[in-house]
Amino acid sequence: MKLAQFVRNGRTRTGIVEGNLVHDVGEPSLDQVLSKGLLSSLKKREKALVESTVGIPLNSVRLLSPVLLPEKIFCVAENYRSHVREAEGKVAKKPYLFTKFRNAIVGPDDAILIPRISKKVDWEAELAVVIGSEGKKIPKERAICHVAGYCISNDVSFRDLQFPEGWPKELNRLGQNWVPGKGLDRSLPLGPWLVTTDEIPDPHDLGISLSVNGKLKQSSNTSEMVFSVASLIEYISAGITLKPGDVISTGTPRGVAVFTDQEFLKAGDLVEARIDRIGTLRNPVESES
Repeated sequence: MKLAQFVRNGRTRTGIVEGNLVHDVGEPSLDQVLSKGLLSSLKKREKALVESTVGIPLNSVRLLSPVLLPEKIFCVAENYRSHVREAEGKVAKKPYLFTKFRNAIVGPDDAILIPRISKKVDWEAELAVVIGSEGKKIPKERAICHVAGYCISNDVSFRDLQFPEGWPKELNRLGQNWVPGKGLDRSLPLGPWLVTTDEIPDPHDLGISLSVNGKLKQSSNTSEMVFSVASLIEYISAGITLKPGDVISTGTPRGVAVFTDQEFLKAGDLVEARIDRIGTLRNPVESES
């Protein structure tokens, strides 16, 4: 089931996406569906809800990010072997995590923002995991039971802020500057909708790619992940309670601008991230006025 969060008549609604149509299912927002534990009920009623509603053309509604109010957003650094190689790093023994915040979230067709304080704005196509049920100390074998579904994320990065001056030859003992380098406003496109786990039984066999203005920049498969979705959930939940709506963005493959000597994003660009069985997440780019 593909679940979208969209605006209709000024109200945030949840819809079931089928083809080019979205069916308004009369539920509260998707954030509330997850927080109130209504997802299982919605899945059981999917067929009846679709048959009893008139589909609305997707191009006539404004799609939002599938989640707008996550309590926590986790991102995983260097979780694709090809990205480790292009960064001239070593495969880690444990996941390396950093965070983003709600201020970064934008939905499909919303603009990525190039701020005045950065000249090196980069892309990172990623598979995002959305948590569906609360849990702590979740064993790997039970991890997927706590997942509501998957969507596409774009971990937009500000490389001139992320890397200390002189990096990597002159190393700052505190390492990369993750918060300004990753967490500025409008730097985490999410979407275009949430695809539930029954639609994606294996999240590690999905083609993943990203293009800018139609030119392919990244192309890989989620099978290249160093740490699986289940392993990440087990690792994170060992000391942090995962809540419905929390997001885990699972890392990116090779092809980012900073390590491949490509032009960084500029105003007027169109970024398209694609993952098999999910769809395409499109976002224009604009400069801060």
